[in-house]
Amino acid sequence: MANCVLPDAILIKNYVGGDESAIATLIERHQSKIYGFIYSKIPDRDVCDDVFQDTFIKVIRKLKSSSYNEEGKFLPWVMRIAHNLVIDHFRKAKKMPLQRDSEEFSIFSVMSESSLNIEDQIILEQVEMDLVRLVDELPDDQREVLMMRIYQNLSFKEIADLTGVSINTALGRMRYALMNLRKVIEKNQVILVN
Repeated sequence: MANCVLPDAILIKNYVGGDESAIATLIERHQSKIYGFIYSKIPDRDVCDDVFQDTFIKVIRKLKSSSYNEEGKFLPWVMRIAHNLVIDHFRKAKKMPLQRDSEEFSIFSVMSESSLNIEDQIILEQVEMDLVRLVDELPDDQREVLMMRIYQNLSFKEIADLTGVSINTALGRMRYALMNLRKVIEKNQVILVN
């Protein structure tokens, strides 16, 4: 059986077992979705290439250490790694010192919302941190569907396929995730708009 028709779980097993071509097949299979996700957040080809490469370096290290637990959720797992690396990129960019030799360089040019004034930017960052904290409080299955739908822009059919549940179950989890988020927001009296 050719690598290109094997399921992700078998390819991962083969790769861990020493078949180097299996990782190439996995990367090729999911490249457009993962690269597209990264590029939607960082529309700079060079930086996007770096983050994409770093994503798969982390994936390979994790697989080689045999600490990855295959549950049919390879793509969501890789997407989470990519998402975390995108966040790391913006964190590093905001901590970059001003370079005296470059008059053009401004710390605000590396921020995701350059049209916002500093006060709005701080509010936006606080809202994002609050939301991440709130989303982390959701049950795993609800958080997973929410992250795949909002951050990865996957359809409910894709979410159902990736998580191994029916479309109705994926929709239900999203509905419960939103209801639970509302409850947590009300309970904590989080203000999400200025």
